[in-house]
Amino acid sequence: MTENSSHPTSTGGGPGTPGAGKIAIVGSGYMGGGIAQVLALGGARVALSDVSAELAQSNYDRLLVESDQFVADGLFPAGSTEILKQNLWAAKDIEEAVADADFIEEAVPEILAIKHQTLARISAAARPDAIIGSNTSTISIAELSGPVSNPERFLGVHFSNPSPFIPGVEIIPHAGTSASTVGAVRELVHAAGKQTAVVKDTTGFVLNRLQYALFHEAAQLVEQGIATADDVDTLVRTTFGFRLPFFGPFAIADMAGLDVYNFCYKSLQKEFPERFATPAILSELVEAGKLGTKTGAGFLNVPAERTPELIAYRNKAYVAMQKLLDELGPAPIG
Repeated sequence: MTENSSHPTSTGGGPGTPGAGKIAIVGSGYMGGGIAQVLALGGARVALSDVSAELAQSNYDRLLVESDQFVADGLFPAGSTEILKQNLWAAKDIEEAVADADFIEEAVPEILAIKHQTLARISAAARPDAIIGSNTSTISIAELSGPVSNPERFLGVHFSNPSPFIPGVEIIPHAGTSASTVGAVRELVHAAGKQTAVVKDTTGFVLNRLQYALFHEAAQLVEQGIATADDVDTLVRTTFGFRLPFFGPFAIADMAGLDVYNFCYKSLQKEFPERFATPAILSELVEAGKLGTKTGAGFLNVPAERTPELIAYRNKAYVAMQKLLDELGPAPIG
C-alpha cells in the first residue's frame, strides 16, 4: 500500500462528530467509493475495504484520480484530493477496516447471501457498540439484520447514485433499531453535507417505490404506443419533473388545489378504475374543506397569508432552473 493509504491516526470522537470519528466502508466499488469520498471530505477518517487488499487499494487510487478530475471540473472544492489523502485509507481486509470504527457502511452487491455473509464478518470483527448501516436499496432491513449482533445498532443508510452529488440519504430503521442509532447516523450524514429522511422498513422503502412507480407508468405509455420514450422523457423533464427540485408531490398538490387533484382522479378512473383510485387521504382532506394553499390547510398546512411569498419563490425558482438548463445545454444522450 502507498504511504497515503496507511492507517491514519484518529482525532477521536464518535459517529456524527464533524471532523472526527472513524468510519469503514465495506465494498469499495462505485457506490461504496462515492460514499467514502462524501464521508472523508466531511472530516471523518474512512477505511475502504473489499474482497481483497488489492481491490481496495485499486479503488482507493481510482477515487483520488476521480477527485482530481472533479476539482478540475469545479465539482469538488480545491484541496479535496489532499483531504481524501489525509482521511481515506485502504485496509487489507474487512476485519482491519472495521476493528475500531464508530460507523460501518456495507455497500456490497444487492444479493441477500452476499450481504448476510458480509454483515456476519462485520459484526464479528467490529466493536459491539459500532453502528452498522447497509446501503441496500430494496432489501428489508429486518431481513438483513439476522447476522448482526446487537441489532439495535443496525439500520439502512441508503445513498443515491452518484453519492458525491445527490444530496438526499434515506435512513431506514428496522423495528429493533434504537432511537440513539438513528440520531447518531443522521448527525453523521448531516455533518457530511447531506439531507436525511427517516422512513419505515418496507419493501422498496420510499425512494424506489416512487421511482419505480413512475417508470412503470412510463413504460406502459411507450408499450401502448401512446408516446415515444423520448417524448415521455421530454414531458417529465419539462413539466412536473421541472418542479421536483424545489417541491415534493404534496407541496405541488397543495399549490395546485386538492379539489383539482380529486377531480382529475375521477377522470382517470373512467379508464383506469383501479390504478388511479382516489387515495383515501386525499378524499378526506377535500371533504373537510382542506384544499391546499388556497384554504391554508392541506397536506402541509401552509398558512394562506404565506401564499404570495410561496408563489413568488416558485416563480423565481422556475426561472432560475430554466437559466441553469440553458447554461448547461441538453444532456449528451441524443
